[in-house]
Amino acid sequence: MIVALIAACEIGFWVLLAAGLSARYLMRMPRLGLGLLLCEPLLEVVLLVATALDLKNGAEPNWTHGLAALYIGYTVGHGHRTVKWLDGHAAHRLGGAPKPIGPPRYGTPRARHEGKVWLGTLVGAVVATVLLQLAIWYVDDPSRVTSLESWRYTAWRTAGIHGLVALSYWIWPRKAPVGEPEGLLEKERLRR
Repeated sequence: MIVALIAACEIGFWVLLAAGLSARYLMRMPRLGLGLLLCEPLLEVVLLVATALDLKNGAEPNWTHGLAALYIGYTVGHGHRTVKWLDGHAAHRLGGAPKPIGPPRYGTPRARHEGKVWLGTLVGAVVATVLLQLAIWYVDDPSRVTSLESWRYTAWRTAGIHGLVALSYWIWPRKAPVGEPEGLLEKERLRR
């Protein structure tokens, strides 16, 4: 049941996102679009409540409950950035706004960008860990929570790997081609 609910929440996320952006830019109803976009966190609340009820009704804690915690953590850590990125592209394609500036491609500005993205993963790992710990305390049976404990390690292993990738942009920064300044996109972003 939980896996189907996770899939439904993911599909619902994209449906609400498409509906919200369509309302904002195609139907020229920005308030309705904003309202639809603001409904997206409700999907995570539904998933959280359903997972808690599943555990309360005696379900054996397993990988589905851990996956639900990681999904909620990822959405908290990266959901806003994802919506903002898609909103910028929808505004350009559908609303006549200028093309959004992509992330910096070279040097320190790129490393800084990757560090900010990694912070989203770090937030996701913290949220998932808190939710998993709450579930462990809720179940209150050490023999039944090993699956939930292993998902905490999965969350932090993922954050660690992503952190190493982000760190590599600081250690081995990509050089700008000759004639293209390193911080060109960063300077354009600051001007806007």
